[in-house]
Amino acid sequence: MLKAGTWVEIEAVLLTPAERAPNLPSDTAQVPYILKLSGFLTEDAELGMEVAIRTLIGREHRGVLKIANPSYAHSFGATVPELLMIGTGGRI
Repeated sequence: MLKAGTWVEIEAVLLTPAERAPNLPSDTAQVPYILKLSGFLTEDAELGMEVAIRTLIGREHRGVLKIANPSYAHSFGATVPELLMIGTGGRI
């Protein structure tokens, strides 16, 4: 059980495949358009439940509770040595 006020991530379907634009590639058009959003639980809940969250800017959203205390796993990729010298004038 996660307590109200826990930082979580929810998912919600914004558009079903039938509601998506007709000019999308077929593989994209076959799947729903999903929102993933982080915020604070407004009530105690368990993973998989329909919940409400309040975002950092105070908006309330509803969705299925997916992750407790989500973190970011993205990066800007590997370092590109050729780009390191840009703007240094070769003074390094």
